Amino acid sequence: MKKELTCIICPRGCSLVVDTETMTVTGNNCARGVKYGIEEATHPVRTVTSILRVANRCDSMVSVKTAAPIAKEDMFQAMEVIRATQVNAPIAIGDVLIANVCGTDIVATKDIR
Repeated sequence: MKKELTCIICPRGCSLVVDTETMTVTGNNCARGVKYGIEEATHPVRTVTSILRVANRCDSMVSVKTAAPIAKEDMFQAMEVIRATQVNAPIAIGDVLIANVCGTDIVATKDIR
C-alpha cells in the first residue's frame, strides 16, 4: 500500500510517497524526509496545544502544550484531561501543569502572575 504525504520537517514541503510494504520513501529531497515519511505512515505523533482555565483569576486562561509529541490516536484523550483541569496562578513558562497525560506532561507556554 502507498501513502502520499507532504513532508513538514523543512520549508521545502516535499511530496512523499511511502510504500508501507517495503518501507521505502520517494520524493524526498533530504534524509529527514525518509524518517518523517516512515514515522508518519507507521505511527503518527502530534504535539497538542490548548488552553487551561486559571481558577484564581477572573476570565484568565493559560496556553499549554504537550512536553513531547503523543500518538495521534491519543489526542482526544489528552484533550479530555485538559478540558477537565483548572490551575491556579502564579504560573511560569515550562511549569508542569498536568503530569503524565498519554505518556508526557502538559506544560505552560505562558507566564501568569
